[in-house]
Amino acid sequence: MHLKLEKRPAPSTFMLIATPIASVLLTMLIGVIVFDAIGIEGERAVIDIFLTPILASYKWQDVAVKAAPLIIIALGLSIGNRAQIWNIGAEGQYVIGALSAAGVGLAAGPEAGAFTILLMILAGILGGAAWAGIPALLKTRWDVNEILTSLMLTYVSFQVLGYLVGGPWKDPNGRNFPGTAPLPDTLTLPILFPGTTVHLGVAIALILPFVFWLIMSRSVFGFQVRVVGSAPHAARHGGFDAKQTIWAALLIGGGMAGLAGALEFTGSLKAINLGFASGYGFTAIIVAFLGRLHPIGCLIAGFVLAVTYVGGQVAQTTVHIPNSTAGIFQAMMLFFILASDILIRYRVRIVKPTGARA
Repeated sequence: MHLKLEKRPAPSTFMLIATPIASVLLTMLIGVIVFDAIGIEGERAVIDIFLTPILASYKWQDVAVKAAPLIIIALGLSIGNRAQIWNIGAEGQYVIGALSAAGVGLAAGPEAGAFTILLMILAGILGGAAWAGIPALLKTRWDVNEILTSLMLTYVSFQVLGYLVGGPWKDPNGRNFPGTAPLPDTLTLPILFPGTTVHLGVAIALILPFVFWLIMSRSVFGFQVRVVGSAPHAARHGGFDAKQTIWAALLIGGGMAGLAGALEFTGSLKAINLGFASGYGFTAIIVAFLGRLHPIGCLIAGFVLAVTYVGGQVAQTTVHIPNSTAGIFQAMMLFFILASDILIRYRVRIVKPTGARA
């Protein structure tokens, strides 16, 4: 008697839903074991990371603000991933989007009104899309791997960030610290609930998943993305242009990352310094896969990953773990979600040996 993997005729719907939940639970369980093994109170640490941000009402606003950029970036990445286009450079597109928004804000000056905020957001979208257009051009013109080019451009964006905030855009009143001057109140996003940090960008992040769901499930473009990703030969016979899909997937992914950067700049941080690259673009890859590349799944997964960000900060204070611990938990979730994909495509069968073999 032995085990055999048998390919499923269609992916298991139950496993599509169960494996992300199981990945989070397994991550929590292994976290308890590892923390106990190194002499840290594992149960307390995991509770603080995964449950305290949910149970403590005063942390909800922090979770919402952290979740917004993760959801927006993951939505853009999910379209590319469904078309088998792998944009790994969302972090760079996020940075360029924020810098584009900052450029418009600095040019407009402190006397600018609400219309300038719209221009800043539009500039962020265009900036992120333009940065993602470079891998799209290299992919469609010379078949250069988009994984490598998009990732390498991320580090180029960091150099652009360092040059601007340490040079032309450096705040003259910043005591020689590399960073832009703070945005005036007239150029910041409105706060939705007085006394909190929840700004308009959070509302946009809550609405966009439903817009993307309609596009992906009810439009010809959504059908094109799914067909190109799952059956490229059938897509060619159906008249769908693969190069057009590559351009659309990367530009949408870059535009959403740029939008996230612009909203983070105008809503939460209100200034850009060398620490602006926060890792949201990389974490959003985990959000997209944890959400099963589905817009509503990205919405839920974005809040789950935001909880680990906020919970990691709480656990730093309570059990004195490093801030990087949240990143370790996020990486474990990605590992489990990718490993569990085998259960979606295959079922485990117990095979008894035949009489001749026996």
